[in-house]
Amino acid sequence: MSDQHQNLAIIGHVDHGKSTLVGRLLYETGSVPEHVIEQHREEAEEKGKGGFEFAYVMDNLAEERERGVTIDIAHQEFSTDAYDFTIVDCPGHRDFVKNMITGASQADNAVLVVAADDGVAPQTQEHVFLARTLGIDELIVGINKMDIVDYEESTYNEVVEEVTQLLKQVQFNTDDASFIPISAFEGDNIAERSDNTPWYDGEILLEALNDLPEPEPPTDAPLRLPIQDVYTISGIGTVPVGRIETGLLNTGDNVSFQPSDVGGEVKTIEMHHEEVPKAEPGDNVGFNVRGIGKDDIRRGDVCGPADDPPSVAETFQAQIVVMQHPSVITAGYTPVFHAHTAQVACTIESIDKKMDPSSGEVAEENPDFIQSGDAAVVTIRPQKPLSIEPSSEIPELGSFAIRDMGQTIAAGKVLDVHEK
Repeated sequence: MSDQHQNLAIIGHVDHGKSTLVGRLLYETGSVPEHVIEQHREEAEEKGKGGFEFAYVMDNLAEERERGVTIDIAHQEFSTDAYDFTIVDCPGHRDFVKNMITGASQADNAVLVVAADDGVAPQTQEHVFLARTLGIDELIVGINKMDIVDYEESTYNEVVEEVTQLLKQVQFNTDDASFIPISAFEGDNIAERSDNTPWYDGEILLEALNDLPEPEPPTDAPLRLPIQDVYTISGIGTVPVGRIETGLLNTGDNVSFQPSDVGGEVKTIEMHHEEVPKAEPGDNVGFNVRGIGKDDIRRGDVCGPADDPPSVAETFQAQIVVMQHPSVITAGYTPVFHAHTAQVACTIESIDKKMDPSSGEVAEENPDFIQSGDAAVVTIRPQKPLSIEPSSEIPELGSFAIRDMGQTIAAGKVLDVHEK
């Protein structure tokens, strides 16, 4: 185990092999328990299936997804020499995009999977745009399914060129992107250098993951702990549960829950069914606060220090990217905003400016409408109190997804908050 942790998003088009890659990473890093593999070894040998272990991991992932096991903090973990990785929102997750945006899983870096036989697809563009808007800095691009194109260097180069153009279009610094020819299914260039690509001499995938820059732990920011659930536990009382996004939580701290606007002193903190004196970013905790009852707080509240409480927005200004919308978005539109654990209907009060996504320059002041593919700065009025923070100050609580009609239609980050 390393003591350095990274949240890694695996992004890209649905059929380009994301889940196969996740399975392969878990398999190659020994993240599937040996006894589980042993159990199936004999069975597979009886059936005469070679190389079954990897296929087994894949089936297991698929089964878990079908059972809907992907709960709120659905993730898979694996370790390399340098980092413990948490893969945020395993592929196939219905709300992948929403979860990639709303904090419980903000990724530090991303692996973009692009199939060699298909190239840039609509979802590839959507995910790259998102990664860019949400401030993912380093992109490792796995050109997957090289086995299907007979490991042709020319095909690889064509796809690299296509993806490079896409990255430039959304102002991604292409110096911060590395390209690797891989086959998640066959295992080429994932954990071991492949003989099938003698023309490639760059890093293989696990080397590139090891070389990612270290994320700065947000411990020096003020405590921000979005509440996921509130339980009543006999003998303890009310226990809010959530994941610390920034700052530290200590017993004895005076805390405030916003927007419910109640507070008190932290009596106990529990993690993995053990009492602990303190907890830090990334920890999932249950805690008890003196004087707080079950009906005082709810999911979507954010807990912070009493002397530096979470912001509650009367309105906020944000930069959004519209990914898909059947028609056009105008002022007055009121979809549901998903920010950290909160879901609140919010009205787009005004569209302040339309941005040119390729240059980041203002393309038009006060446009009448925006539509799919547009980036814009908008002013938003939550229909009921919402705690949210400027992305420049607390990025972990500064991004959101906009959903309507059962899909994520836009993503955004908060520029500034006008408090009540």
